[in-house]
Amino acid sequence: MEHLGLVGLPDSGHDRLFAALTGLDVPGGFEKVVGVASLPDERLSALSEMSHSKKTVPAGFEVVFLPPVGAGAQPGESLGSRLLGSLRDADAVLFVLRGFDGHDPASDLDALEYELVLADLASVETRLAKQRRAVKGDKGLAAEVAALEKAAAALGDGVPVYRSDLSAQERDLLAPVFLLTNKPVLVVVNVGEAGDAGAAAGGADGADPAAAFGPDALTVAVDLEAEIAACDPADRPELLESFGIDESVLPRLSRAAYHLLGRRTFFTTGDKETRAWTFRAGARAPECAGVIHSDLERGFIRAEVIRWDELLAIGSWAKAKEANRLRVEGKQYEVADGDVVEIRFNV
Repeated sequence: MEHLGLVGLPDSGHDRLFAALTGLDVPGGFEKVVGVASLPDERLSALSEMSHSKKTVPAGFEVVFLPPVGAGAQPGESLGSRLLGSLRDADAVLFVLRGFDGHDPASDLDALEYELVLADLASVETRLAKQRRAVKGDKGLAAEVAALEKAAAALGDGVPVYRSDLSAQERDLLAPVFLLTNKPVLVVVNVGEAGDAGAAAGGADGADPAAAFGPDALTVAVDLEAEIAACDPADRPELLESFGIDESVLPRLSRAAYHLLGRRTFFTTGDKETRAWTFRAGARAPECAGVIHSDLERGFIRAEVIRWDELLAIGSWAKAKEANRLRVEGKQYEVADGDVVEIRFNV
């Protein structure tokens, strides 16, 4: 399961965001905490209702909470080796920035990036020294050395790799270094108290605090979202209404993080269970069959496929089959987000 590294400065609220996403509280201390965020999906609920399923299982992804960056340490020294390792293992990074009490989110981002840039620069310089020696006997390493030199220059200027002018090919060559700033990034601006909830919908002057950080950045009233997530699901609509909010932002945040991780969803449905399965974007049918069980990938014959909305319109899998609306797909079929799939196999 792919996982997202959750990073913030002290008092950024990233601990409360972690609790809202995963349902787990963060204990005191300076240890990481790992939880799973379920992916809200109306398609899954509709399919489960159609099939009268006894069980409904959503897709999800891991969220790794990391202690506040910079807490009790000098700049460049707040990420210990264990925490660095945890963040290097993450598939993407979510920065939580303070947008309340007069804090400047851009300054928070600069501070967080500075810590990661320093860690990356040390890693690149170590690798570069090694590969410069090795390239004398293996000219095939020249492209990697050139990419490392370019990365070292950018990082030395304080520029994260994801905002540098390195090409996608050059960034791929940096994979052996597991750079922190070579990962996909999602930015959340925390507007703080429940009283600031309107800011999450555009703020008093109509400006979205997250707009400066790109089209995928999100503004979140973290305290409010944590309160909503902690209450009984049956009470959430009333609570949302009391704050004048149509929908919690957490589903949108979960979906944005899920797609940032390069994950997509297909479904299986029946009277026993309707389940959302996580797969790598671009995966072919046998690989997706293996997500369900390795035997299905090993003995894959074909997949019967239909779009979720088409199946709902027809009313049931049996009716879709009777009407010859199920597509028969082979090993080369690239599964699409929202496909409902049944695997035929033989082992």
